Amino acid sequence: MRWPPSGHRLLSPRWSSSAPVRGRRRHSASCVTAWPGCSVRRKQPALARTRRAPPPIRMVSAMPELPDLEIIREVLAPRLRGTRITEVDVVRPLVVRDITGTGFAEGLKGRTVSGVARRGKLLLIGLDGGRTMAINCKLAGRLQYARPADRRLAKTHIVLYLSNDRELRYSDRRTMGQIYLVDSLDDIPGWSEMAPEPSDLTPEGFRERLKPFRGEIKGVLTRGRAVAGIGNAYSDEICFRAQLHPYRKRTSLSEEEITRLYGAMLAVLAQAISTLRERVGTKVHVEVRDFLAVHGKGGEPCPVCGTTISEIKAGHRLTNFCRSCQPGGLLSF
Repeated sequence: MRWPPSGHRLLSPRWSSSAPVRGRRRHSASCVTAWPGCSVRRKQPALARTRRAPPPIRMVSAMPELPDLEIIREVLAPRLRGTRITEVDVVRPLVVRDITGTGFAEGLKGRTVSGVARRGKLLLIGLDGGRTMAINCKLAGRLQYARPADRRLAKTHIVLYLSNDRELRYSDRRTMGQIYLVDSLDDIPGWSEMAPEPSDLTPEGFRERLKPFRGEIKGVLTRGRAVAGIGNAYSDEICFRAQLHPYRKRTSLSEEEITRLYGAMLAVLAQAISTLRERVGTKVHVEVRDFLAVHGKGGEPCPVCGTTISEIKAGHRLTNFCRSCQPGGLLSF
């Protein structure tokens, strides 16, 4: 298999710049403004006018989604390309899926990295000879690009020792992630059925992708069959931006609402990538989610209308929304 794989994303989405964003004011959730056409004006807290330093960056505690993985790709691509994997340490083998039959460590050792790509929620590390290491972080997986002396994250499963005196480490506190070593991308489970990237869809294409699905909007966005890369957090943000209740049935949406959902999807993801690019830097193992408008903000005032943000927990899944800005749910909260 040739690398880069034909037809698969190696660059940033067309709605984001691959160059670092400079000179922009850092935004937090308190800086979120109403979208164009919104008739509800936000009540500005007195303290919101004071510029503050962003809060400390926290370790990852949520599933990496498209914006997170796109930043990881941007950071790792220039640093890994051309480096050789000199040694492989499989500390915990439960996440390993070797499809090549050569053995995971043996199949990686001595290989040179030819590129780094992203497809949906998969990070793809291309190797010479056409081989690919595909990383699916699932719920709690994270990557750490570090010096040998840097402290390892808890529950580090895999360590790749690189010729540039750096290490690429994979940790997973829930051991739910999957790392595939394949000779063909088609060997990755679900690869051929993966939905298009959000940035590859036109409004008409997005509408057609939604048609087969009749369930709740949030579920349609997150299951990866209509569109790739969106998870729990950013589905909440997209629904909020589109002024649509996350538990509305897809079949209840008008043409105008679907168009609004499409625009919100592109805008939310683009803004997130821009913010993460500025805030994360090269520390790909950390999480920045404080800038989100509603997700993780249950009990806080809505940044648009001031209504208390609702929160529903189901297992590991958290849903947040504003009852005033996002009316029309099937349930009353």
